[in-house]
Parts: sequence; C-alpha cells; structure tokens
Amino acid sequence: MDKLRIEGNWNQIKGKLKQKYSNLTDDDLTYIEGKEDELLGRLQEKTGKSKDQLKSEINDM
Repeated sequence: MDKLRIEGNWNQIKGKLKQKYSNLTDDDLTYIEGKEDELLGRLQEKTGKSKDQLKSEINDM
C-alpha cells in the first residue's frame, strides 16, 4: 500500500480538497504528523472514497 505523502504546502492541498468536496470542513482536514490514518478515515467518511483512492488523489495534488 502506498504511503500518504503530504509534502509541500498542506494549505494548498486543503484548499483543493475543499473545492472538490464542499462538505469538508477545516476540522476534517486537520493534519497531525503521524496520524495520517485518522485524517484518511475522516476524509473517507465524508467523501465515500476508499483510503487508497484518497491517498492517490492527495499524492497527485
């Protein structure tokens, strides 16, 4: 399984995710280093996508 790569400017990635998924809040997108699975779980719940799909989407941003 690919590891989630949150590199560069997380604020830019957050903005893109909020544009794509209007139901996401800042709380949903709070990133704490070492807790990527928790972040992915919140995103998975809100978007209905699998963790692998979300990892790929974030890594492509």
